[in-house]
Amino acid sequence: MTAVEVAVREYATLGEGPTWDAAAQRLIWVDILGSRIHTYDPVTGRRTVLVTEQHVGAAKPRTDGGLVVNLRDGVGIYDFTGFRWLHRDVVPGRRGNDAAVAPDGSLWTGTMRYDEAPGGGTLSRIAPDGTAATVLDDVAVSNGTGWSPDGRLMYYIDSPTRSIDVFDVGADQLPVNRRQLASVDEGFPDGLTVDADGCVWVALWDGGAVRRYTPDGQLDRVIELPVLRPTACAFGGADLTDLYITTARTGLEAPHPMSGSVLVVPGAGKGLAQPAFAG
Repeated sequence: MTAVEVAVREYATLGEGPTWDAAAQRLIWVDILGSRIHTYDPVTGRRTVLVTEQHVGAAKPRTDGGLVVNLRDGVGIYDFTGFRWLHRDVVPGRRGNDAAVAPDGSLWTGTMRYDEAPGGGTLSRIAPDGTAATVLDDVAVSNGTGWSPDGRLMYYIDSPTRSIDVFDVGADQLPVNRRQLASVDEGFPDGLTVDADGCVWVALWDGGAVRRYTPDGQLDRVIELPVLRPTACAFGGADLTDLYITTARTGLEAPHPMSGSVLVVPGAGKGLAQPAFAG
């Protein structure tokens, strides 16, 4: 039986986006609907909470310090000077969701409509100078995005499709040749992370588990969880062997006491160091 522990006891409405900040040796995660960015140092137990003025889909470390954030109305930066917009893109009824930093230091941001209407979301690439390019424009709920260890493959999830997709990364760093890596029959695929072996770990919303798929799409491990709605996962800790899992309480009439907390599976595998946003 895999040991699942509580890393951070919390009652987040929609915990999401765990990210290991290697420079600060801390975990960053968000409560999207609670408009909060959390940090956690597993060595000291120190926690911080930053309240944002809008729903926040993701927060990632920057090479220049501070955080780049995917908000309701676009992408912004928090640093020692305060807050400023990097790329503002206001669409009524839509908000930012999951995001990831690519190997080249660009930020890949997902959006979705609050009503989750098909085609209402996007996946975009945000350059360090704020230049934006829409990569996918027919998305419902843009979620997990990640890259293989060699940077030649990109994985992506549009949750309602129940599909985990894979692209080749072209010479211009844009994805081409989309095809299915695996499909999910229990719950919906949500956030993902890629480990040092090139395997893809996926949190299953309404599936109560995290699954690991090999690079050829074979399911080779399932971690059953006590909560129904895990949202995303990431490796962290000094040696990147602990798997952190964010969870949600939203929409549940009788959520498990751990719902909304950050869970951890010590020694689950070996993760990849994640790049910071190059800005």
